[in-house]
Parts: sequence; C-alpha cells; structure tokens
Amino acid sequence: MTDTTLRAPAGAAEARERFAPILERLAEGASRREREHELPTEAVRELAAAGLGALRLPVELGGAGLSFVELGGLLVDLAAADSNLPQIFRGHFAFAEDRLVAPASADRDTWLARFAAGEIVGNAWSETGAVGLGESGTRVRSSAGGPRVDGRKYYTTGSIYADWIDATAKDDDGADVTVLVRTGQPGVVVSDDWDGFGQQLTGTGTAVFDDAAADHVYPFADRFRYQTALYQWTLVTVLAGIAQAVERDAGAALRARKRVYSHGLAPFAKDDGQLQAVVGEISAVAFTARSLVRSVGEALDAAASTAAERGSAEDDAANIRAEIASAQAQVVLSQSVPLAATRLFDTLGASAVSRASGLDRHWRNARTVASHNPWVYKARIVGDWSVNGTVPPFIWQIGVDRASAPTT
Repeated sequence: MTDTTLRAPAGAAEARERFAPILERLAEGASRREREHELPTEAVRELAAAGLGALRLPVELGGAGLSFVELGGLLVDLAAADSNLPQIFRGHFAFAEDRLVAPASADRDTWLARFAAGEIVGNAWSETGAVGLGESGTRVRSSAGGPRVDGRKYYTTGSIYADWIDATAKDDDGADVTVLVRTGQPGVVVSDDWDGFGQQLTGTGTAVFDDAAADHVYPFADRFRYQTALYQWTLVTVLAGIAQAVERDAGAALRARKRVYSHGLAPFAKDDGQLQAVVGEISAVAFTARSLVRSVGEALDAAASTAAERGSAEDDAANIRAEIASAQAQVVLSQSVPLAATRLFDTLGASAVSRASGLDRHWRNARTVASHNPWVYKARIVGDWSVNGTVPPFIWQIGVDRASAPTT
C-alpha cells in the first residue's frame, strides 16, 4: 500500500475533508495549550505532514493547487481552531509563493519538492534595538565552504517549529539579500522568548546565527512583488478566524448558561433579546471578516496571475490592488475584531472572566495581531491612494531614522 501521508490534498474539497477532523481536534486543546504555554509543535508537524504548506503548489507537483480564495477559507477555519497556527505558517506561505512564481530552475524544483514533502520555513526579518532604517546587523559572507551568516533576529514567527529560516541580511557588498538557513545545525539557536500578551505560541522570539551555514542566498530585489499584501492577508485570516471563534464561543456560553438576571428579558439567557442582539453584532463582524479575506484573496490571485509579466501595466495594477485591498481589510478588522472579542463579555456574567474559561485569549490575540504593521499608517496610505492615486509602498522597514536623530 502506498503511503500518502505527505501528499497534499488535491483541490479545495479534498483539503476541507482532510483538515476538518484535524482542526476539530486542535480546537479542543487550544485554550489549554495557551493557558499552560504548551508550544503546538506536534500540531504544526501534523499540519505540515497533511500538506498545509503545499496547498498552493500545483497538483502535479504534489500540492493541492488552491487559489488564495480557497486557501483563505481554510486558514480562517484554522485560526478559529487556534489563532496561533496560521500565523506560524505565515513566513512559510510567503517564501513558498516566492519559489512558486520564480522562473523555472533546478533551485525552484528543489524547493517545491521540499514543500511537497512537508518541510516548512520560518521567518526572521526584523531586528530590535538601535538598528537604522534600511540597515541590518545580520551579515552573510563568503567562505571556502560556502556562505556563512551571523546575526540576531527577533519576531521570528514560526522559526522555532521550522526546518528552515528565511532571514534578511546584507552580503559582502552591502546588498540586501535573503538567506535560507537550516534549523537544527550548529550555530543556529531559536528561543521561545516572545513576551507578548497575545499570540503567545507563535514562536515569535529570537533567532541567533553564529557562523551558521546559509544554504541559499537570494537578492531581496527579486522577491515576488505582492509579498507584503500576502503577509498582511495571512494576519487578516487570523483576525477573521478569531471573530469566528468569538461568535462560536458566545453562542455556546449562552446556550449553556442557567443563571439569569432578574432584570433580564427571558428565563434563559439564550432567549434574551438583548443578548441575542450582542451576538448578532459579533456575527456581523465575523461575516464581514470572512468576506474581506475572500476579497483580498481575489486580489492576490490576480497579482499571482500577472507575476510572469513582472513590471507590465497589468502587473503593476494588480499589485497595487492587492496592496490596497489588504490594507483596507486591515484597517477595518484591526478595530472591529478586538471590539467583537470585548463584546463577548457583554453577553455573560462575571464568571466569563475566569481564567479557566480562556475567553480572554480572543481579545488578547486579536489585539496582538492588530498591532502588527499598525493600521493607522495603512489608513493614510489608502486615503492617499483614494484621493490622489498615490502608489502605495510595497516594502517598508522599521528602525531608527538616523538622518533625523539628534546628535550628541
């Protein structure tokens, strides 16, 4: 009998069928894992083995051939089960997309085969401290045995679970590059030291490279154009999944609640019109969130379809649309989903704030996701595009603006 454990599902229907029981099981332990800070290492490996990381690959290459619209629906369901999980795969989806749309080559074939076999990639782009805008303390240098990398990264989402780390660096000439570094080798240490109050199990901590071998080095300028939109869209799917989980948990808690207030409207909480109205608001947010995931997915599909004509008028227009769409969704959901997670508590009594119930995790996780790539900047960018037709920035950095910093 042929072992198909690592074969990705072929198509959206088979993907839903394969992942449904996995997601149901993962949802059951999500609150406990977060309460006990239990890293979902086994869950990540199970998802990778089931083909999650290969869902965008063509079927003939061992993938599922999913569009972004189809992938988005599955990621929302995954986030509803455990909001940490799709964010863990965020860097993987981005690098896999970069290799998927790259020109045909032996290198591309090697990577796509790795993805089909269940290997996953983490992310290590950001650095903390006094690093300047556009600068990097991470360096890749040539050596007789191949390129070596030294540096320290933070916000390395997913890397603690991954087979590879996709890291940004400067090369010997000072050019911006990305390097792919195997985890588990000497000179690579990834720590679970992320101290955020939400999304605590994403592995968004520190990665240190100390004379580590870099298996692949790529010019950063060659990265696929809609990467920022894709990175942000993945977070949008997380917010949408959290909204779905809030609606689910609010309904379950109301149906189970036996105690009512004397000044309520019904003998059972589930029949109280005031409480039903609050859950209706939450449901509307969840519906809007899922709809926005789909809309941004459609824009990403359009950008992917023009990738082979990089720089053409059609490609420019598609990439602008994808960037603007992801920003528009972020502006809306960064505000509405944390509010919906707060409104959950308006449907219940003081018992809902029990740590054992774990309901607070929805707000904490939504607020944390909404803090990535602050939406206030995106609102201005969308407004400038809407009013003046200004092309949005596709790549941006964070650091110290040395040109404006006071000298002492």
